[in-house]
Amino acid sequence: MTRSEFIRAVVANPDGEIFDLDGYAAVGADGPMLAPLNTTDTISLPFGGELMMLPHRRPIVLNLENQQLECIAENPYIPGEPISPVAAFNSPGYVATHVCAYEAPGNASPLPLFSYGAVGWARGGFRSAAVRVEWERRQDLRLMPHDGVLSGIQEMRLHLPGNRLREHLENCALIYGCPAGKNFFLQRYEAPLPTSARCNARCLGCLSLQSDSDIPCSQQRIEFTPTAEEIAQVALVHLRAVDQGVVSFGQGCEGDPLLAAHVIEPAIKIIRQETRRGTINLNTNASRPEIISRLLNAGLDSLRVSLNSIRADHYNAYFRPSGYGFGDVLESIDRAVDHGAFVSINYLNIPGFTDQPEEIDALIEFLSRHRVHMIQWRNLNYDPQQYWITMENVSSGGDPIGVRNALNRIRDAFPNLKFGYFNPPKEKFKRVHRRIY
Repeated sequence: MTRSEFIRAVVANPDGEIFDLDGYAAVGADGPMLAPLNTTDTISLPFGGELMMLPHRRPIVLNLENQQLECIAENPYIPGEPISPVAAFNSPGYVATHVCAYEAPGNASPLPLFSYGAVGWARGGFRSAAVRVEWERRQDLRLMPHDGVLSGIQEMRLHLPGNRLREHLENCALIYGCPAGKNFFLQRYEAPLPTSARCNARCLGCLSLQSDSDIPCSQQRIEFTPTAEEIAQVALVHLRAVDQGVVSFGQGCEGDPLLAAHVIEPAIKIIRQETRRGTINLNTNASRPEIISRLLNAGLDSLRVSLNSIRADHYNAYFRPSGYGFGDVLESIDRAVDHGAFVSINYLNIPGFTDQPEEIDALIEFLSRHRVHMIQWRNLNYDPQQYWITMENVSSGGDPIGVRNALNRIRDAFPNLKFGYFNPPKEKFKRVHRRIY
């Protein structure tokens, strides 16, 4: 490969200033496998993507002079100045194919709860090691003007005075910048219905609760359980106003909604007594099959089940379930499919594990036995090196085959399986997504 085909390595100085390194190519990590990145296997950094400096770590780069991989600690332009690796947090709808390549000392604190895609510089811009799996602009920040969000908040205060769930969503939209919260106030696409303050899993990468970890939470968990009437009021405002609208239980700012079924079930019944419009969705760990059946009977339209792995031991190592097992998850999926609901798996990916042959084979077997309708390919927000260690402690795997190859294997085996990122409205349940690779 010629020198011009590689993308340049980018690093950051102690002030957080990001710059590229002449003579060094960016390197991506796929578990233990390191590879220099080029313009063919990267894309322009998607709009809304963010660059992050990784403190207390050293970047791994390719020295173009001697064609050797090197771990560098100092700025080649300013001897003695320390430098740090830079990673990309890609926009929704893009899956990382490589993570940032770096070395970390044994005493380094775990990284915050983001995904850390490999990134470099070429053709006048940043380039990301990622593949696009979703074209809908549901969470495109260019379509979420701040003035529009503020106007929507004022309008919803008039429509829903005293509704605590509406107040909570204001914090989601304004304090945490939650795209789903913003969409509610802009009356577009999918609105969130956070409900549960409790959970029966202790996920390593839980965004709202880290009780036994030094990792900071990304957002505050809801501290109350809204009433069925409060939930229904928020949902009905959205579904009546939005064509092909979706409302979803199970958000990043809550536990698992199945632990709040005592308000969700009557809320669904109220919604469906008032309107048949729109789609009612549940994002869940699917730990309680009998509750899933009750919610389906009440009028739930679709179910999205979060999985980091199809293998029970690896699932348990990440989700750390309490009071349920992986068999309960599978039973919930089967019940939903048999009921006629649209079922997705929220497949949490990190290159180097998700694209191991053993994981891909397990996913293919799962899809053959449990006829789900969609995979939502999502980046797992967790320190990749810590994750690899955790999974390796469960069992060793073979060399990764590459995320693109893994996606293609699944697509070839199941051509009618939807690939995407967002919960679809029921009007699109039967559409097959375009081939994207």
